[in-house]
Amino acid sequence: MNTETRLPRVVAIGGGTGLSVLLRGLKVFPVDLTAVVTVADDGGSSGALRHELNIPPPGDIRNVIAAMSEVEPLIEGLFQHRFQGSSLSGHALGNLLLAAMTSLTGDFTTAIAEMSKVLKVKGKILPACNESVALKAMMEDGSMVEGESAIAREGKRIHRLFYDRQDVQPLPDTLQAIEEADLIVIGPGSLYTSIMPNLIVPGVSEAIEKASAQKVYVCNVMTQFGETTGYTASDHLRAIVNHMNNNSINTIIVNEEMVPAVSLQKYAEEDAVPVMFDEALLTSMGVQLIKGNFIDITSGMVRHDTTQIAGILYDLASKGAKEQYQRQN
Repeated sequence: MNTETRLPRVVAIGGGTGLSVLLRGLKVFPVDLTAVVTVADDGGSSGALRHELNIPPPGDIRNVIAAMSEVEPLIEGLFQHRFQGSSLSGHALGNLLLAAMTSLTGDFTTAIAEMSKVLKVKGKILPACNESVALKAMMEDGSMVEGESAIAREGKRIHRLFYDRQDVQPLPDTLQAIEEADLIVIGPGSLYTSIMPNLIVPGVSEAIEKASAQKVYVCNVMTQFGETTGYTASDHLRAIVNHMNNNSINTIIVNEEMVPAVSLQKYAEEDAVPVMFDEALLTSMGVQLIKGNFIDITSGMVRHDTTQIAGILYDLASKGAKEQYQRQN
């Protein structure tokens, strides 16, 4: 098959704000996009619906649907609207719609697909797993913590993440998307509560390792209290490698731009600082480095410059598609 007859296939893995920002940039490029999204959230509206209805938490999925949708801003705003001052206080309309669609279809993944049609999503969105599961962590001091929100609040260094059940199953569609990808992107996002929950689903890391696609980690630009306090870029990568039990990540995108002092003030209140780019250690880990000035502070927050990052990823995906074609022919 000529690469001109299909779009480059990109699989983006993560959750939270980081993944949503990345996807808003990627969706404007001609790519076949699949997002694999964490369902480990147990706080707020998502947590309440999860506990009351025994469904996977919809919050991260809702944000990704909004990021990948191509509807009018008012419709996206309606989907993201959060009720206040009523019995529905705190619930986002999109969460309620996903819960209702799950009830109607009897399946969370089907509900996501149907809502994706309604919101004109560009690409496919898959949950990390199709059932309600709880995230657990063993801290470096040996203590155990259960629940995504509790893990983030604990403030201790995390040694290992796992699920409360051993029978968690990956979606066949997720494994197939990974196998067929021209580029696999991990992150950005909260390291232990947005990225790792996807990678510890049995079979996912193994599928990433076997895939012929280039595997890229987009490193966070800021540390996060309760998860990555004091972490350098190599610490982020090492934690992912340890949880994947393989060295399949071959590229890391790292910001080396100085964050303006005025932007750092609000982060100081959260004990968050820029992630240190320890180039020598990253090089010793055998990964390709893509470094540059990749931050955007126009929103008042320190985010990745989604246009730059998406452009880099599109170039890598296009190259990967050509290489896949050459291998097959």
